[in-house]
Amino acid sequence: MKLFGRLALLLLFSTALTSVRAAPRIAIAGISHETNSFNLTKAVLADFEGDDALSGNRKEWLETNAKTSQNAAGMIEGAEKYGLELYPIHFFNAVPRGPIDGPGFNSMVDRVIQGLKKAPGYDGVLLVLHGAMIADGFPSGDAEIVRRVRQAMGPRFPIAVTHDFHANVDPAIIADANIVITGKECPHLDTKERGFQTASILARLIKGEAKPVQAMVKPPMMLNLIHHDTYRLPLKPIVDASKETEKKPGVLAVSIPGGYQYGDVPAMGPSVIVITDNDPALAKNEAERLSAKLWELRDKLQFDLPEPAKAVEMAMASKVFPVTLLDTGDNVGGGAAGDSTFVLAELVRQKATGWVVALFDPEAVQKALSAGVGNPFAFPVGGKTDRVHGEPIMIRGTVKSLNDGKFIETEVRHGGYRYWDMGLTAVIEAEGSTRDLPNIVVLNMKRTVPLSIHQLVSVGVYPERQKILVAKGTIAPRAAYEPVSKLLIAVDSEGACAINPARFTYKLAPTLYGMEKRKP
Repeated sequence: MKLFGRLALLLLFSTALTSVRAAPRIAIAGISHETNSFNLTKAVLADFEGDDALSGNRKEWLETNAKTSQNAAGMIEGAEKYGLELYPIHFFNAVPRGPIDGPGFNSMVDRVIQGLKKAPGYDGVLLVLHGAMIADGFPSGDAEIVRRVRQAMGPRFPIAVTHDFHANVDPAIIADANIVITGKECPHLDTKERGFQTASILARLIKGEAKPVQAMVKPPMMLNLIHHDTYRLPLKPIVDASKETEKKPGVLAVSIPGGYQYGDVPAMGPSVIVITDNDPALAKNEAERLSAKLWELRDKLQFDLPEPAKAVEMAMASKVFPVTLLDTGDNVGGGAAGDSTFVLAELVRQKATGWVVALFDPEAVQKALSAGVGNPFAFPVGGKTDRVHGEPIMIRGTVKSLNDGKFIETEVRHGGYRYWDMGLTAVIEAEGSTRDLPNIVVLNMKRTVPLSIHQLVSVGVYPERQKILVAKGTIAPRAAYEPVSKLLIAVDSEGACAINPARFTYKLAPTLYGMEKRKP
């Protein structure tokens, strides 16, 4: 297999403004969605509403977002340090699911471009994009956004883009953007740092202090999500190498996103992006060198995970608690339903005790609300989005509490989110509970990614007192659950984010090393 035969792309930019204000005015905008090709529920405009940056005033938006650890917070900090005036336009964000419908996608992009064309007249733009967005007719929604911005604002308008670590980077976005920087870490604890880095390079470009040039190489491999933990082997040395490379003279940034295997697109897979200061040969050589290092890991990227029945058996037999079961197939942050019942069914069947499962189930929440706190609850929960994520499971017990579902995460966790809203939330104490070891189902009105342990703590569930916790994710929940868990077990469960690529039929993605995992 020819290592660099798939793609080696190099682009040179020499954008320079003829005149620059004392304090350059920079627009900041975002449309972020991690799209799962195998989730049949499309994302629509209504899923993104409520995150419009123009719903409040500029000062309020900047102050609020500066308190988070997201890309925007780093951009705000970078702008302050390097003398940029930031003007928020529109920010759209939705919990991952299927492709975005055409009207919704066009509406959001149109609003961003309209905002860019309004006063005060911008000297550049910072775009917060996920990198794994798919919209009707556009396998790379992110690349299409940047193409339209470039077309609207002209060839000399500076465009800087941040992407998530799970980006499937399309070569078109490298061609149209001056700067593309992705997250280095997973769990994503460096989002603020990457935002700061992007703002700093944009500032140097606008002030004529640097001329960023980019080179991208995509090794022909699938880097399975189960190996995306950048704080452990086998991926940690690659991330360390990217950081060391950034110390070399002339290198401005190095990004090695792991790709996103649930995006069935031509650009699926990991990438190496190197940005240098007007040194295309250096960018190309370093991108190829790091891509070769990633390719050398391919035989270390195997896995053998227990399926739900075995995983629950292992958790029950453990000598240390709590044990967290990572329900990989129902990875909410990857676009799964959030209501999978395969693990819950095994907990019930095997008569486990002291377990906690959080599910997206608006119907069950309403049932609990009607019953009232302290009253009996008997209702089938979960498995209502589709049959891919299992059948509803009858849960009998008592409504323990009802909550508004809002909380704040003060620690830096995956993605840097601070403000959370799970919607109306019901806590059910299920059959088989004891006073010391309750069996708990947390029912959410909104699909909630388990990136904060306060998803449980905020509703009165103390994870350290439980024996088994279920987190619907693969790598992202680790930052929140490792501090309270004695053991974590990744489960080879079914669903839209099943870890085994052989469970899916790819139509647009290239044939990559690592896609031939065993048949389920």
